[in-house]
Amino acid sequence: MLKNIHAHTLDKVGLSILSGHYGVGASLPPEPLLCEQFGVSRTVVREAIKSLAAKGLLVTGPKLGTRVRPADHWNWFDPDVIAWQAQAGLTPEFVRDLQELRLVVEPAAVRMAAAKATDADIAALEQAYAGMKDAIDFGGDYVVHDLKFHQGLLLASHNRMLVQMGRALSSLLRMSFEISTRIKDGPRESLPLHRAVLDAVIAHSPLKAERALMVLIRAANADIDHVLATRRKLPRVAGAPTRLARA
Repeated sequence: MLKNIHAHTLDKVGLSILSGHYGVGASLPPEPLLCEQFGVSRTVVREAIKSLAAKGLLVTGPKLGTRVRPADHWNWFDPDVIAWQAQAGLTPEFVRDLQELRLVVEPAAVRMAAAKATDADIAALEQAYAGMKDAIDFGGDYVVHDLKFHQGLLLASHNRMLVQMGRALSSLLRMSFEISTRIKDGPRESLPLHRAVLDAVIAHSPLKAERALMVLIRAANADIDHVLATRRKLPRVAGAPTRLARA
């Protein structure tokens, strides 16, 4: 029960920071006021503040109090931070940073995957691809299978550091897929691009795999750029991943 209260309080304060209710440099209210606001004990408030400080959102000190740190200090690989940003509303800066990160990490990973992928790795990629296709043809959870496909590429690299990075990247990648999936016919048009990546990995051709993945990422980025150009504010992304309607 205490854990649930702590998590709830953490989410409330974290979302307040990401949504700008407490701006950069702003001081959080004193502990008694936070306790009254959230209906929790000082112990719960202190634990929440400690967690937020560990995520880089807050800094505390005897004369400083508890203040919000600039966004470049926040841990953008932390799933909670990403979830709060998604609920608060994705910013163009956040999305562009994510687009650039994908262009740095994933091409290197897919080159290694094409060189090192085992039969088990390829089977997992085929399963993820089949899930994406089924979601398009029959309706279902496309984003989850899309995420499994890209996670599978990172796992198939058999590079321990990339695999660790992939775990941290998962929440970020989901944000990208959620946005691009909202484009009409986006998933259906991206399916053959995923197939080209998979076929190159099966053929153990690193160069072809990298080229195919670059085409896929650039197409996704074009969809995201379209969203950025046509919406005043990016959509909030919360709850379960996007489910496609039955075709």
